[in-house]
Parts: sequence; C-alpha cells; structure tokens
Amino acid sequence: MDAVADAVQLLSAQPQSLPRFAIKVGKRVVFLDPAQLAAVRAEGNYIAVQHTDSSYLLRETISRMADTLKSFGFIQIHRSVLVNRRFVSAIRPRATGQYELRMKNGQKYTVTRTYKANLRFLANCWIGSKPVTKS
Repeated sequence: MDAVADAVQLLSAQPQSLPRFAIKVGKRVVFLDPAQLAAVRAEGNYIAVQHTDSSYLLRETISRMADTLKSFGFIQIHRSVLVNRRFVSAIRPRATGQYELRMKNGQKYTVTRTYKANLRFLANCWIGSKPVTKS
C-alpha cells in the first residue's frame, strides 16, 4: 500500500506540463504540441496533421479531431479541414459566398458557406468592421 501512496505523491508533485498529443508513427510514438499544429485535413479514411516541421497521416475522423482540438484554438472551415487560428494570416471573400483563408506558411484553404460563421472565432477583437457572420 505504501508503494501506491508513494506513486500518487510523486505524480501529484510533478509540475503540470503543457498539453501534448501522442501519435503513433510507424513503430514509434511522436509527441506534438497542439500550438505547433497548423491544420488538419481529412484524406479518405485518414487525416493529415500538418505540424510546423512535417505532416503525419493518422487513421482518425475529422469530427473527433475537431472535438479534441477545439479547446486549442482550432476551427472547422470546411467539412474536411480544421485550422489553428494562430496560423491564419488573412481572409478574402469570393463572389461565390465562400472565403479564401490564407495561412502564415502560404497555404490557402476554401471556407465554405456552411462554416463561415466559424470565422468570427479567428480574432478576439474585430477592428474597423464586424466579423463575418452566417447569413
């Protein structure tokens, strides 16, 4: 019983670290900081997780990742794309009612009309105009 109490005391004494995700890549496990993830895209039965350094292909659903990453600043902009709001640099309206979202790395994504209301979560404060809203 003392070993269990010692283990509990040891775990509670460790400082709380920043959140990390563990993903299995081949025969190893890679730890990723959610703040360094730029985007997640659905690709068939898989998702591609775009890290600042590389990309990882995982067998997971985009809806489950959306639920997991929402609290880390990710928004859904398309039925198959999630983006980290920290990596978004600009939004440009299109004549079709859709938007073009540009990332800091130059990548461009289409924001469909279904998800354009989510664009209001990109900024804490909108200056000069109102945020994009669902019509």
